[in-house]
Amino acid sequence: MADAVLREDVGRTAVLTINRPDKLNALNEQVRVDMMEHLGAIETDDSIGVVVITGAGEKSFIAGADIGEFEGRSPFDQRDAMASPRVFDVMSNFPKPVIAMINGFCLGGGCELASSCDIRVASEKARFGQPEINLGLIPGGGGTQRLPRLIGLGQTMRLVLSGDMIGADEAARIGLVEMTFPPEELREKTLELADRIGSKSPLTLKVAKQAVRAAWTTSVDDGVNYERDLFCLCFSSEDKEEGVAAFLGKRKAQWKGR
Repeated sequence: MADAVLREDVGRTAVLTINRPDKLNALNEQVRVDMMEHLGAIETDDSIGVVVITGAGEKSFIAGADIGEFEGRSPFDQRDAMASPRVFDVMSNFPKPVIAMINGFCLGGGCELASSCDIRVASEKARFGQPEINLGLIPGGGGTQRLPRLIGLGQTMRLVLSGDMIGADEAARIGLVEMTFPPEELREKTLELADRIGSKSPLTLKVAKQAVRAAWTTSVDDGVNYERDLFCLCFSSEDKEEGVAAFLGKRKAQWKGR
């Protein structure tokens, strides 16, 4: 059986490709298991600074969950299948930057996985939606919670309650994706972004992610205080000293990650 998730290292970027093009890269149990294994290995791999998630082929990023797994399941079976840790949550809390490279259909669980990433870069031909309502279901991978924080309550209600799909241009307009490119430029431009991010201090990237993510779960006042504490904590790092010295010396910083 082919690997459900493939890993390719490009410089300091690990590209993870969901490898079920015949099923439009639908999420099944094997994809989730393989993804968790890869993320676990990458987390402790100091040679990797950024993760890019994409789908195999040209049609689909992830076209949702593998609906065939739902047939005949009881609520208890489904609860067991959704036991923590879930890939959506691990992705959201991953210490290294994660970019979704969305090359086609990004529906249901695919949209939820993309929403769990830090940055979303899409092909101009990509399509987005939360069509669970058409199956008598609701989003179950965080779609009702993470989407409102990205695109607002009203736009989330529209997508979740209608099950409608939207194009990449509209997804960019409402804040669901940060960048769009022609399909033939998607990989190159995404890897360029990943390379720019991966060239920064890995320690500072981790702290910066923690600060920004705190905005989802704290008040503005608490978040600003948390940011201040993390900012001051950076002054204890060797990378802060190196960054300042490199700036003043007009040279490129040599990060140590500590």
